[in-house]
Amino acid sequence: MTQSCVHAFIALLIVDRAIQIWDIGNPLIRQRFRIFIIFIALFSYPFYQLLNPERGTLAFRLGTLFDSSRWLDLELWNTIPLGLMFTLLLVFTSFVFLFQELVPIIKHAVESDRTLSGWEKLDGQSEIVRNSGCFKCETQDVPDFYITVNEHPILFARTGKKPSIYLSTGIIASLTVEELQAAIAHETAHILRNRRPLLIIVFFLRMLLFFNPVVLLVFRLIVLDEEKICDDMAIASTKNACALAETLKKLYYKPEFPPDGDKNGASVRQQNGNPHVEKRIRRIEGGVTQYAGGQLGKLIAVSIANIIINYFIV
Repeated sequence: MTQSCVHAFIALLIVDRAIQIWDIGNPLIRQRFRIFIIFIALFSYPFYQLLNPERGTLAFRLGTLFDSSRWLDLELWNTIPLGLMFTLLLVFTSFVFLFQELVPIIKHAVESDRTLSGWEKLDGQSEIVRNSGCFKCETQDVPDFYITVNEHPILFARTGKKPSIYLSTGIIASLTVEELQAAIAHETAHILRNRRPLLIIVFFLRMLLFFNPVVLLVFRLIVLDEEKICDDMAIASTKNACALAETLKKLYYKPEFPPDGDKNGASVRQQNGNPHVEKRIRRIEGGVTQYAGGQLGKLIAVSIANIIINYFIV
């Protein structure tokens, strides 16, 4: 557990520095770099032990760049073991994961059927459904649309056997046709992205690393990258960046919120009150970064550097 945290921290430093030096602004590329941090946090220790079973011996530790056991044996003010402080950090991170991530997911899974029982399914001839076809989706990815009578601006997507998008009459009334199309495109992007096995794997790896404070930070950065990726996909499909920016502004500055129980997936509405929304708006208005190829070599170089350096950190 100690080496998982230290290796993740070193990987974070190297990855963030690489992103700055190479000026990588595309969120898709940044996310790929950050996903590597989660992989190295989980697999570095067993991989190194497989390469060298003697890696934990005193002889090996004497020649390393960093020996965590020496630092954990130190005492703060000659009274408090540093190892105790580190253990408390792991416990605190575990509680954050439990109450901010795991419990809400379980609660939503239990309450979702009851919460969504009053929603009415729209037929294919509905104007909202007809105006939402900006993505060329596979048949299994074409979402169903549900609506409810509610003055609050509600919009979210759910995935599963059959993806679906939920809207309230309030959000339909508060947005123009172009803005509503941009918002639906953002939610459709989430549906398409959630179908990717890599993102599902990353989520389960994050659950296995519930104790790791670095992974807690990195995973939240990955989630923020995901919002920007879906922004880019929505803009690419609608060809209307201004509509998405205006949608975020209207929903972001809305003073009232729907009651609990409507929290589903990642949606533009849920980001309300989060300063990262303002960054998203500025980014959209300033012009999104287009995908640039040739990043695989940089990712490989960063990966090799991490593997070599962390080998000498025990």
